[in-house]
Amino acid sequence: MPGTLFIVATPIGNLEDISQRALRLLREVDLIACEDTRHTRKLLNHFGIITATTSYHEHNEQERTEELCDLLESGKDVALVSDAGTPLISDPGFRIVKEAIDRGISVEPIPGAAALVTALSASGLATDQFLFAGFLPSRGGARRAKLSELTSIPATLVFYEAPHRIKATLKDAREVFGNREAVIARELTKLHEEFARGSLSELIERFSKPDRARGEIVLIVSGHKVDSPSSLLTTSSEEQLSNRIKELEREGFGQKAALKKAAKELGLKRDDAYRILVNQKNRRSR
Repeated sequence: MPGTLFIVATPIGNLEDISQRALRLLREVDLIACEDTRHTRKLLNHFGIITATTSYHEHNEQERTEELCDLLESGKDVALVSDAGTPLISDPGFRIVKEAIDRGISVEPIPGAAALVTALSASGLATDQFLFAGFLPSRGGARRAKLSELTSIPATLVFYEAPHRIKATLKDAREVFGNREAVIARELTKLHEEFARGSLSELIERFSKPDRARGEIVLIVSGHKVDSPSSLLTTSSEEQLSNRIKELEREGFGQKAALKKAAKELGLKRDDAYRILVNQKNRRSR
């Protein structure tokens, strides 16, 4: 009989958050596949676990998948862990899970911590529906284009972001979404855990200093409100706004003056009109 592939969630910070079931299985399996064996070994040593480990990360995922699935077919049990939290959530693992299922090998999840759920639960933003978008592109143009795809989604939006990019991401989010309510959760379950709540503009100001953003970051942004001014324009109305601005510029108006006048004629706030044009431009550049 083939073995079982266990998808084992580990703590995102505080080691007390690991479950008794996870500890038992990490002791019982034949092998633990780790994103970083050195990182996982610290966790295992803390709990006195001596199970053998092997690396499984984005650079060796394809070849290691075959090896591990062969091992599973031979009857061995394997646990898959990431550096922190639940495997496969913005981490490697999809390939081995799919391959195991295709081979008829049992896949069993061992639930535990996940940064996105932990952050969302204490954010104060709506949790009845949300969309997890993982990490945004690192380049500004691609990032704004991705955000534009999410503009009209009414669900709360959840992202992971690196500390050195959070300020740029906040600015892009404000440009594309407008000044929505948002939350930054960082260092979750650790000593310096912080929830920063406010508008995107307030968060930009708060995290403007280079040393202000440290640690693992979850960015949560409120969803699109159906009755917001920017949602009232149809595609043809968007074209109308764009065409009117071009007309005014041909008449001698500067870009800013043309935008202000066109927005007023269509009954829009200038910021809303600007955001519509940015979204329109991003869609065309994709």
